[in-house]
Amino acid sequence: MDPHLALTLAAVVDEGTLDGAARRLHLTPSAVSQRIKTLEEHLGQRLLVRSRPARPTAAGEAVVRFARRYAVLALEAARDLGSEGESTRARITVAVNADSLATWILAPVTRFASAHDVEVDLLRLDQERTVDLLESGVALAAVTSQREAVAGCRSTPLGHMAFTAMASPAWIDRWLPDGPDPEHLAQAPRVDFDRDDTLQLDWLRQQGVDGIHSPRHLVPSTHDIARAVQLGLGWALVPERQGQELMSAGLLTALGGPVVTTALFWQRWKGGSRLLDALTDEIVDEARQHLRP
Repeated sequence: MDPHLALTLAAVVDEGTLDGAARRLHLTPSAVSQRIKTLEEHLGQRLLVRSRPARPTAAGEAVVRFARRYAVLALEAARDLGSEGESTRARITVAVNADSLATWILAPVTRFASAHDVEVDLLRLDQERTVDLLESGVALAAVTSQREAVAGCRSTPLGHMAFTAMASPAWIDRWLPDGPDPEHLAQAPRVDFDRDDTLQLDWLRQQGVDGIHSPRHLVPSTHDIARAVQLGLGWALVPERQGQELMSAGLLTALGGPVVTTALFWQRWKGGSRLLDALTDEIVDEARQHLRP
């Protein structure tokens, strides 16, 4: 497989259009289209669905995975040989869940980027779906709730992220004046991350409450969820460390009930990349300081 043709396909997937890939690669759109056609003819398979945005077929995902890995290893080899050419930076794409992004992962990523001449793309997705980006070839590594390693990847336990049910004092006075009993909890508004977020719903069920019909608001950001809870929009499960800081400041109050934990794992391509090895060391060390065993 011609790696330059594979990298062209990856650029189209990244940019979403042939025009976007053409600008990135300093080519004409017709040249990009011809490269994709040549690669498809060579492999005898359709690789790209020309939709908006463009997306790879199952065969195309395999080619994109190859392109991502080739780009990192080629750059490392070029540096070893002192022949980097015009491009001197590798791009490492990592899929990460919103709670990790808001609480602990930026510090190790910053240390890694400061020590290596790289570009890091962090793609936010639910922890149950980040491995999809590994399988599709979009990401080289991911923070995920899936223990079993994706084909071609290695899985390392990071620890458990803990969450505490919290609300503002004023909200509690209004909605739970007699404490968090099932009757009042069933009527009290909560804040969810998105329509797929079941964290709060699972906590309610442990309190004997079927919260399917309880009022809820959607706030798609961990930082903004905490802010919404402070303002009294609803209650929510807040990451433990973040919640402790807000509770110490008198901004939030714990509702009691069980602490909810989610096991997290670091999955990365298991090829011999020194850059991924260095990033993995930073991520694992940081996680073991901030997550529960």
